[in-house]
Amino acid sequence: MRIIAGTARSLPLKTIEGKDTRPTTDKTKETLFNVMQFDVPGAYFLDLFAGSGQIGLEALSRGAAYAVFVENSRKAASCIEDNIHFTKFDKVSRLMMTDAVTAVRTLEGKYKFDIVFMDPPYNKELEKEVLITLSDSDILKDDTLIVVEASNDTDFDYLTELGYEIVKEKIYKTNKHVFIKRA
Repeated sequence: MRIIAGTARSLPLKTIEGKDTRPTTDKTKETLFNVMQFDVPGAYFLDLFAGSGQIGLEALSRGAAYAVFVENSRKAASCIEDNIHFTKFDKVSRLMMTDAVTAVRTLEGKYKFDIVFMDPPYNKELEKEVLITLSDSDILKDDTLIVVEASNDTDFDYLTELGYEIVKEKIYKTNKHVFIKRA
């Protein structure tokens, strides 16, 4: 696993041993950042369920102004911390070791994010819980882009009642990226 573009291009990243995380493949990551390419430069980026931190680090490498990484696994948080130091993004990032909902509530009044990315464990409806919390949070701007990585069978029918709309969807073999904005 590596950073694929930008100032930290080609730097290898540590990953977590075991099956607790699913690192995003380079091809999927490239597709994701092609969709977000004009949103990333200068952005405040929130990486929820950050795993190894590769998505937030890729955003920083591609010109995001600041990234907050949220991970509740001690082993994964340690990996993120190592990757932040290795890529020299210490001054433009923050790591929070907590769950995503608590992090959103803690960040209120402190940050306004341009992009929120989340890659929660599949089929546990954790993305729904976070989207509900975000729906009345002040960490979103009017045009914040929320990206959820989910299994292909994850249902997002509830988005309209929370005040969101799907602006784009990228479907891969086993998962998808759902691009969401406030309606």
